[in-house]
Order: sequence, then structure tokens, then C-alpha cells
Amino acid sequence: MQPKTLIASHRGGLFLWPENSATAFRHSARLALEQAECDVHMTADAEVVVIHDATLDRTTDARGPVVARTAAELAAVRVRGTAGEAPPTLAGYLEILAGTPVAPRIEIKSDAGGRPYPGIVPATLARLDAAGQRGRSWIIGFHAGTMAEVQQAGGLAGVAWLLELSTLRDIGLPGLLATAKAYGFPEVGMHESAIDAELVGALRGAGIGIGTWGANHAPSIRRMLGLGVDIFATDDPPLAIALRDAG
Repeated sequence: MQPKTLIASHRGGLFLWPENSATAFRHSARLALEQAECDVHMTADAEVVVIHDATLDRTTDARGPVVARTAAELAAVRVRGTAGEAPPTLAGYLEILAGTPVAPRIEIKSDAGGRPYPGIVPATLARLDAAGQRGRSWIIGFHAGTMAEVQQAGGLAGVAWLLELSTLRDIGLPGLLATAKAYGFPEVGMHESAIDAELVGALRGAGIGIGTWGANHAPSIRRMLGLGVDIFATDDPPLAIALRDAG
């Protein structure tokens, strides 16, 4: 029997709380879900910080690249919609989830030019080790080489390679399967609109797990539950939990 589909709060649950904020993760940690998804970038002094974009412009009261600021400088930045909270460090996010059943799901992002941050993998793993949470954490990302580095490091609950719809169109299902097998990725992820029964069957047949995002309303949530994906990250985790509980 296929295990139940797991639920992750996408960026902490951005339909309800400011995305990638300490507030969002505190609320997520109290929900009956399995993982809280976040995004990480690097600071100028090699700290790992939780924020979706490579720049501060959209979600904070500051502007410019995240990597142009030190961790101390970012501590003075405020996330929009919060009561004056700074963007969490990865260590701060892990502290919120520590001691709860909700596990970390960390997307390693690239810089504003689409390039991997040098040293972000060992820095991320070092924060997980310091918090004693490597073994229960998933690391995910779009850059196959970065995910291969994570996979080779080992010791995690899992690694997922994410694909944009354009990448999936370019390489097709055979290319997806070949790449995942070559790197040994246990899971791949893509937007819910790309997932159908054929894709699920092919991945299941190859022994590869299936993750997704973009299931944020009742029809798409029910569709993912019906297809039996392994996990989906949703902007509305309470709705997803209610629909899963309803069977």
C-alpha cells in the first residue's frame, strides 16, 4: 500500500503568513503536517539565510542582493508583513522546528545570475549538523550539480531535484529518468500542473519519489492526493490537511 501523501508548508504557508518568516514557521510547526519548506541564500560573510529571492526588494524593507549584506546587516532588515522580524537565518529556522514533528525541507537557491553560491552546500550541512537535524532534513533544488553535491555528502532524510516546466519539456520523461538515475536522486519535484498518472507511473516504476508544489486550492490538492504523490508543498497547509483528513 502506498504511504499517505506528505504535506509541507510552502515558504511556511504564504497564503496565511508572510513567506519565509519566523512567524510562518512558528505557525507551521504547530500544524499536523510533516515538513516546513524554506529557501536559502548566502550572505556576504557566508551565513545561510532564509529568503526566497536573491534580492531583498520584494519581501523586505531593503533593496539589493542578499549576498551583498553580512548576517549582521540583514538582522536590521525587516520582512514585510511581520512585526519587525528580520529574515531568519537557517539556524533560526531550525531552532523553531527543533523538538517538533515538523521536519526541515530546505531549497538551496542560486544567486541573481542563476549561479550556485560557492560553499552553500557545506555551510547548509554544517548548520544542520550543529542543530542535530541532518538526519531528518530534506534538501531540494533546481541545480542538478548542487543536488548531486548534497546527495554525495549523505546523511540526510532525502534529496530532491526540482525541474522547471521548460526543463521537463526540453529533456522529456526519458531525460528526467536518466538524469535522476545517473545522480541517484531519490525524489524529483515539479509543478503540480506537470504531474499526471503517466508520469507518476513511470517514476514509481523507476523507484523514484515524486514531490510537487503549486497545489494551493481544493481541486489541485485533491488531484495530488488522488495521484498519490509522495509530498506536496502548499501555500494553504490547513486546507491541505483538512482535505487529506477527509479522505
